Amino acid sequence: MAVKFFGQYLVEQGTITMDGLRNAVELQEKRNLKLGELAMEMGLISVADIQLAHNEQMTRDVKLGDLLVDRGLLSPAQLNDLLVRQKNNHLYIGEALIQTGALTETSLREHLESFSATQAIYAPTGTRLPITTGNDPLWEMCLDLTCSMVTRVLDLKHRPGTCMPITTIHPNHMLAAMELQGDVTARFIISVSEKLQKTIARAMLSEWSVEHEPAEILEDTVREFANVICGNIAAKASQAGVVMDILPPYTVQVPPAGLPTPDGYGSFIFPIHLEDGDTLELILLIQE
Repeated sequence: MAVKFFGQYLVEQGTITMDGLRNAVELQEKRNLKLGELAMEMGLISVADIQLAHNEQMTRDVKLGDLLVDRGLLSPAQLNDLLVRQKNNHLYIGEALIQTGALTETSLREHLESFSATQAIYAPTGTRLPITTGNDPLWEMCLDLTCSMVTRVLDLKHRPGTCMPITTIHPNHMLAAMELQGDVTARFIISVSEKLQKTIARAMLSEWSVEHEPAEILEDTVREFANVICGNIAAKASQAGVVMDILPPYTVQVPPAGLPTPDGYGSFIFPIHLEDGDTLELILLIQE
């Protein structure tokens, strides 16, 4: 057993089929409109407004609704109304499975209890470092912000795992790194599978398919995603009075046997579990 989402758990248990899960997810997507989609549906903003706001989110750690209010595109009252509508209309996956006929209310309750019991040991301790580094709030902000960018830039549902110390960096399809220098010195690395690399590329290029993109373009998008995250980290650090310069992103080559973490650094891995079963791994090497 490992960290799972409820729908994934039900499929693996043989309770529902993959088609049954897809039908429920499609119903969710129709009902659970994102704030921008809901605002457009109500005629409050345009597609161009959303695109500009999303572009600005690449460099600012701010929620879409707050950004639209800052730009004068929504009033605070309109934003509040949108948030209330979102909350009242939200459809959970279990409810969607009932509405599509994949589960009954009784079986939903039974399977939720079983799922909660099996997943209890994987409950995250939160975006917290397992040992003290001397700048814990800064690095915990780094973990939080990476999760935020997975949501805002990649539009992926996820669950944060537990941050753990490591002594070896394991190979993956691609690892993109950035050096952080100034009042602190650290290396920020994101490790992704081939499937996740393509997901990142679709989001960064705003394309439905990237199957015909050359390998160097796919790598560039992952490096740029790391750059977006670290740019936001540096901006937030500056607000807290910490000087942090970021160097250009690069690809890390890891041999099959793994790469030992450098001496004199506290080294951590923070898994971000995605709904499709994949995992984005954030690796932080912090100079002691």
